[in-house]
Amino acid sequence: MKQWTTLCSWILLLLPHMVAAGTSLPLHQIRLPDGFSIQVYADNVPGARSMTRSPSGILFVGTRRPGAVYAVVDRNGDAVADKVFRIADGLNMPNGVAYHNGDLYVAEIHRVIKFTNIERHLERPMPPVVVNDTFPDKEWHGWKFIRFGPDGLLYIPVGAPCNVCEESDPRFASIMRMGPDGSRLEIFAQGVRNTVGFDWHPDSQTLWFTDNGRDWLGDDLPPDELNHAPAKGLHFGFPYLHGSDVPDPKFGTGADLSRFVRPVQDLGPHVAALGMRFYTGNMFPQRYRKIIFIAEHGSWNRSQPIGYRITMVRLKDSRSVGYDVFAHGWLQGDNAWGRPVDLEMLPDGSMLVSDDRAGAIYRIQYQKD
Repeated sequence: MKQWTTLCSWILLLLPHMVAAGTSLPLHQIRLPDGFSIQVYADNVPGARSMTRSPSGILFVGTRRPGAVYAVVDRNGDAVADKVFRIADGLNMPNGVAYHNGDLYVAEIHRVIKFTNIERHLERPMPPVVVNDTFPDKEWHGWKFIRFGPDGLLYIPVGAPCNVCEESDPRFASIMRMGPDGSRLEIFAQGVRNTVGFDWHPDSQTLWFTDNGRDWLGDDLPPDELNHAPAKGLHFGFPYLHGSDVPDPKFGTGADLSRFVRPVQDLGPHVAALGMRFYTGNMFPQRYRKIIFIAEHGSWNRSQPIGYRITMVRLKDSRSVGYDVFAHGWLQGDNAWGRPVDLEMLPDGSMLVSDDRAGAIYRIQYQKD
């Protein structure tokens, strides 16, 4: 009965919360370090999840539900959006978006499509072109985060189609990559249960990613993960090993756990760590340079909810030297009015945060006294 009650609560959390333009959001509840402030960038982007920004400044936003893709435009440069275009609708959980050479790539569960010359056709986009439609069609962890890497390839995760399982198809629980035309599709990393956010280190240009841990091992196990993939072909443990040292009670028995790459940082249990970015801007104080910011979407199967916040991981020589909370307040007691999903840095050094529960995008800035 307890599991059924928790499952019902989870379903309610996943339902899209539509927020009309002009709706007041309780941003006074958000706690940030001294000198930082948060404001609404756009409050009429229902289901806002992954973000990508074009060089000209147009922000493209994907969703899971309602299956829409948006273009958010700040025409006068005042750091507040003044127009939101709904450029696509009725797609199959188009969570992932990536801008490349004038085209907008969108990841549905089973395929990647692109809208060519998108900035010229915001009001009437041309029909999308299918880039690659050979991905599995399983809905469980099937929504995708995508980004182009420094190698010019598009990185596309394929989540595990289960809570925890072994699959004969090696594409499941992996990060794949392919050329912009859909060719040369290959597996880059394995043993990745469900990553919905990654970035490349500004110096080494190597891949870092978050990963969501399995469910139903209790409130405090296992942790979510921050991982580092400096090369192709590494295995990060799923379904045999969770976090740094939690063997799976079913699949970990008898497995050679020494062959798996451990996380750089064990994150909070069930916090649903999603979008992550290295901070490379100049607005925040110097101590924030090259810190990893992580959007923690928030727990659904934990008796005491946690997450619903932005955390940061400090690195030294590719090792974690600190995991701390940067922004919190979307969770009030046991109730959350917002759920951070993804992060995007603006040229001025401020940071955008998407929130699929509130249907909003926020801007966090720093200003000296």
